[in-house]
Amino acid sequence: MNQKELQTFVQSISDTYFNQPFEHQATFNHRLRTTGGRYHLETHHLDFNPKILEIFGEEVLTGIIKHELCHYHLHLAGKGYRHADMDFKELLHKVQGLRYTPSIENQQEKVTRWLYTCQGCKMQIYRKRRFNAQKFVCAHCKGVFRLEGRKELKNFLKN
Repeated sequence: MNQKELQTFVQSISDTYFNQPFEHQATFNHRLRTTGGRYHLETHHLDFNPKILEIFGEEVLTGIIKHELCHYHLHLAGKGYRHADMDFKELLHKVQGLRYTPSIENQQEKVTRWLYTCQGCKMQIYRKRRFNAQKFVCAHCKGVFRLEGRKELKNFLKN
């Protein structure tokens, strides 16, 4: 989906579920990391995270669009547009929008780590950050570490 298709998609959702037109700009914002969408109070524009569409699909994106349109229409109407306001909660429930964005971090399977191998006991350790292998020794056998390179891991716990 490109920017033009997103704009028409948001306009159609606004017409269908809110019976009001969406007269501002809706764009994909690649810099959004932890949120699915954002409503700008000053300009009334909407930003959406393109990873939501890639990972979860159009159904979840529709729920997020409904959520942001609730902020949009309530703010323009002068009603309570914040998450804690009853106007917002009632409208969100009425249009069946998503209250929370599903976590993107839990869905990403591949993680890249630095792989080190002990020269003594051949134990392998993975680290998020590189370290100087000449300054540290293995806790088990006091052997020297050798950097093997970066390795991509699936379903690796992020600690």
